[in-house]
Amino acid sequence: MRISARADYAVRAALQLAACQDDGPLKAEAIAEAQEIPHKFLEGILNDMRRGGLVLSQRGGNGGYRLARPADSISIADVIRVVEGPLVSVRGVRPPELAYSGPAESLLPLWIALRANVRQILEGVSLADVAAAELPAQVTALAEDPAAWTNP
Repeated sequence: MRISARADYAVRAALQLAACQDDGPLKAEAIAEAQEIPHKFLEGILNDMRRGGLVLSQRGGNGGYRLARPADSISIADVIRVVEGPLVSVRGVRPPELAYSGPAESLLPLWIALRANVRQILEGVSLADVAAAELPAQVTALAEDPAAWTNP
């Protein structure tokens, strides 16, 4: 699985909004500067997040962006899906829509299992969890495995 710059930036922007949730709307420039995200790129991401119902925008001198829901009700998966679409696809197709034959037939359950595990992690972690540095125990245990940090 590959996390694109767009998905990474979207999650980081959402986390910045989560961390400042009580401070009122944040301007895109402030988010871009705090997270070192190119401002123009971030504007497009924030627009996608607004259309996807994750953020609200407010115009004017005191305007900016804020989360549309509490940070504990927005998962990392929610953010990625809004800017990238499905979490796992094969050649741009969702795994249940695929069919294989012969020796590749058992590949489909492998892709489905991969999707299930990605969902389990990304749907099980909220913006509030990450912003507070309180990841679920399952995620922490996976990340603490030294093998997780190395490339084979």
